[in-house]
Amino acid sequence: MAIDSIQEFVSIGRRKTARARVRLSPGTGKIKVNGKDFAEYFPNEAEQKAALASLTLVEKTDKVNIRILVDGGGKNGQAGAVCLGIARALQLMDSGLRSKLKMAGHLTRDARMRERKKPGQPGARKRFQFSKR
Repeated sequence: MAIDSIQEFVSIGRRKTARARVRLSPGTGKIKVNGKDFAEYFPNEAEQKAALASLTLVEKTDKVNIRILVDGGGKNGQAGAVCLGIARALQLMDSGLRSKLKMAGHLTRDARMRERKKPGQPGARKRFQFSKR
């Protein structure tokens, strides 16, 4: 959904239990995550690359400003949620980018979730040691 007065494109990305609300607007390339600088929030280089994968694919790193509110999950899941949110916002901004983002798999939500712990077991798959006698 686009807001006309500010020309801001809003979208949501999800991964595991993480949610990222992304606000993308034309600008100079400033990225804020939960009020902090992007590099400060994601200090790990692998997480930075994962979060900005869709942005670098369409080469708009220095053409848009992004404000992100992210919560839930760990840093890896949050980076995936940010990537999906940015991809969806870019698609709203310019529908011509859809095919490029779709081909790279950035518009598909990763549905893999943590498996729940089962009763009578120490974990999801692990069993207590079997004793014959």
